[in-house]
Amino acid sequence: MKICFPVESDKGLESEVYGHFGSAPVFVIVDTETQAIDTITNGNQHHAHGMCNPLKALNDKPVDAIVVGGIGAGAINKLNTQGIKVYRAFMGSVDTNLTYFKNGSMPQLTLDQACGGHGEGCSH
Repeated sequence: MKICFPVESDKGLESEVYGHFGSAPVFVIVDTETQAIDTITNGNQHHAHGMCNPLKALNDKPVDAIVVGGIGAGAINKLNTQGIKVYRAFMGSVDTNLTYFKNGSMPQLTLDQACGGHGEGCSH
């Protein structure tokens, strides 16, 4: 399984999970089967609010799940349509969140928990 973690800077498994998917500068992708780590730059970081294209942000790299502090409803819909599940990150590193994910204790994000706009305040 390939899990994507939006982060502010690439420090591998020690990278802190970023608070919002669309504006994250970098994504760390961990393959849970091979333990391989891939890093990509957000290809859609500077988009208009509400216009996030998550597949463009991921440079069309295939992933099975996203673990993030917050994300907009449009991005959740687009990801879910592609079969990609979105989970709420806990504070901490990619490694810490990977442990929660593997233990099955990470909550899946729903549209009700999506960010409502940074000017109005996010739910994260």
